[in-house]
Amino acid sequence: MTAACLIPVLQAQAPLTTNQLLLRTDRDMAEVVLLYDAVKGTPIVNLTPQDARQQVSIQDTAKILARGEGRAEQPMAVGKVIDGVTVPGRSGNQIPVRIYVPAGTGPFPVVTYFHGGGFVIATIDTYDASARALCNYANAIVVSVEYRKAPEAPFPAARYDAIDAFQWVTRNITTYNGIASKVAVAGESAGGNLAIEVSLAARGQFQAPTHELLVYPLASSNTSQPSDLLFTSSALPLNTAGLKYFGPIYAQGADPNNPDLAPINADLHGLPPTTIIAAELDPLVSDGQALASKLAQQGNKVNYQLYTGVTHEFFGLGEVVGKAKAAEMFGAAKLAASF
Repeated sequence: MTAACLIPVLQAQAPLTTNQLLLRTDRDMAEVVLLYDAVKGTPIVNLTPQDARQQVSIQDTAKILARGEGRAEQPMAVGKVIDGVTVPGRSGNQIPVRIYVPAGTGPFPVVTYFHGGGFVIATIDTYDASARALCNYANAIVVSVEYRKAPEAPFPAARYDAIDAFQWVTRNITTYNGIASKVAVAGESAGGNLAIEVSLAARGQFQAPTHELLVYPLASSNTSQPSDLLFTSSALPLNTAGLKYFGPIYAQGADPNNPDLAPINADLHGLPPTTIIAAELDPLVSDGQALASKLAQQGNKVNYQLYTGVTHEFFGLGEVVGKAKAAEMFGAAKLAASF
């Protein structure tokens, strides 16, 4: 895809009520959303970042559902998981990473993965299921990066950690049976922002990713786009109020339109082939559409895939949400094809 006209554009509408949203939500996704809304407690926007990190996640909610339906509670098996590895950061910090290795003899291609959480909450534990799915479906090593979070480490700390971790992977992954010349990037939400920032930083400076998988990426600081106006319900795993909460905590006075913070404002020429996965019921839909259009306009190969009837955070919920598994397999196939 290189023509921007092939990418759908959401039109501005009145905010959807919770009931209207549920009517548009697939049944399995609705079960997760309803349970999450019931158990999450105080909305994140009314909590300190430190307290918000203690809140039940939608990933936890999916595990509760799986347990109630008699499904296996154990995470998806991979060949092996390596913990205790750290990457030296440019600020003298150490960046923890978790390495997922598929079954088999290898050597394997590699995905450097960045989790979501608005640069403020969540960990590699929270997004363990996403990393495992990509490891198995792409038959690739996945290096999941525990980048620093705001407000303790505001912008550009997470961006620096993402770039430093990717470069470490390209230089050291052979130690873990990886192929150093075949390293892609992937990320969800804020992690999608970090993934494309790695690709932007790499141009002419260091080894470029073979592909970038951006799952509902956070691409701008604009919270007045059509999807922002539409998806304001507090029942959603992410709503517009959440975007407005996370953004200033991470930026902490930096120019919100800085391309290092909002990649939609960057020169996007010469980036790796890109897959963007979007969820229909998500305030970041407009961000993803705008990013896909600009990437295509500037000559990049883009594959934009919108999944209807699901919300932000559906990716990684493949054990309980049918379209999540489909999205995981689709994204992994695009990564695998780049190797």
